[in-house]
Amino acid sequence: MALKSTIFKANVAIADIDHGYYADHNLTLARHPSETDERMMVRLVALALHAHELQTRCNGDATLAFGAGLCDPDDPDVVLTDYTGAKRLWIEVGQPDDKALSKACSKSEAVVVYAYGPAAEVWWKGIETKLTRLDKLQVWRLPHEAMAELNRLAERSMQLQATIQEGHLMLTSGLGSVDLQPLRWK
Repeated sequence: MALKSTIFKANVAIADIDHGYYADHNLTLARHPSETDERMMVRLVALALHAHELQTRCNGDATLAFGAGLCDPDDPDVVLTDYTGAKRLWIEVGQPDDKALSKACSKSEAVVVYAYGPAAEVWWKGIETKLTRLDKLQVWRLPHEAMAELNRLAERSMQLQATIQEGHLMLTSGLGSVDLQPLRWK
């Protein structure tokens, strides 16, 4: 018998001061049985960091949503799709291989990777030269030290405030807060 995904609900009030974007997002996250809370929360962080692109990239004529993720390796973790069906932004979390990223770049206007975890530097050193030709690709590193704090915010029903200022993300809930500053690798 196959295990089912666990459903999490998140109400996220996003205040992106850097981009002048302020909105509430009511999100449903389906956590695959093999997905950790850490990975699920990184998906949520990625969505919050790019929510402004609903306006800046698509003038509000798009949807920003979680993709199938682990259920379908050919689907992004977070995707911005305009109303014509075109994928405008493809976001992956973790450490995807170069072939998957090349394929994503051929399907989307922009691709962003958020690497995290203790093996992220090893992954980056092994893949960096293979990604130089991918002009549509950005690679960011989330600080490993903040991941334990991020895990503590994971609940089946979350009320979160995401404030983005000067490249920092402050994610706050009744359980505490996490300050993340992604580091751009590419």
